[in-house]
Amino acid sequence: MLGAIKRDNLGCLMSNQDLKFDLLSDLRARLHRTLPRGDLIATALPECPAIQLYLYDPNKLQGPLSHEEAQAAVECPAYWSFCWASGQVLALYIFEHPETVRGKVVVDFGCGSAVVAIAAKMAGAKKVIACDMDADAIVAAKANAALNSVELEYESDWFNLAGHYDLVVAADVLYDRDNLIFLDHFTAKSEKVLLGDSRVKNLADTRYKVVGSEVCRTWPDLNEFEEFNTVRIYLSDGL
Repeated sequence: MLGAIKRDNLGCLMSNQDLKFDLLSDLRARLHRTLPRGDLIATALPECPAIQLYLYDPNKLQGPLSHEEAQAAVECPAYWSFCWASGQVLALYIFEHPETVRGKVVVDFGCGSAVVAIAAKMAGAKKVIACDMDADAIVAAKANAALNSVELEYESDWFNLAGHYDLVVAADVLYDRDNLIFLDHFTAKSEKVLLGDSRVKNLADTRYKVVGSEVCRTWPDLNEFEEFNTVRIYLSDGL
């Protein structure tokens, strides 16, 4: 019987390893559509070392981009291959305040690499839905969830999410002013909202209160303007 258990455990382990390999292979192929010389590497986050993500490997791309590479990178950026400052800070906030997610159903809007979704699940959320309209980001979320041995659910369309939720989290989704309309969507769909942002200095929305602030850099470091390295955490009551 013990031998059978060992074999079963070994089979499960091999299955998990195969899943990680398949997801990483798929993710690399998606990166190579725009950066053929690029690569991904499992990286522990500076602000949240408990989480590893498959992120862009800055050591693999030597020399300037060709015209074709630069054009492809602009038209279809692999933003999910970076952990943006707001994502790291919001993940850290969740680790430091696990009561905000413990036992709750959480939606991570614009999940990207899924760093916030993974943090919520690791901190005790009952269920976490990683939502992103970018198909590549969904693959990245699945690969990073497998890397951290957590289970997430996935949705590509925010408007397909029926009903109401305990918490909506979102990090660095206000880079486009047109996205400010989602501040209304978040409060209409959820009991509470946690938002991390470094792009808008003043939300001008009294529903969203600043509950924390942290200086952080996107990883790998993009040498962004210093003004984008201060991340503010907002909390809003929803329904």
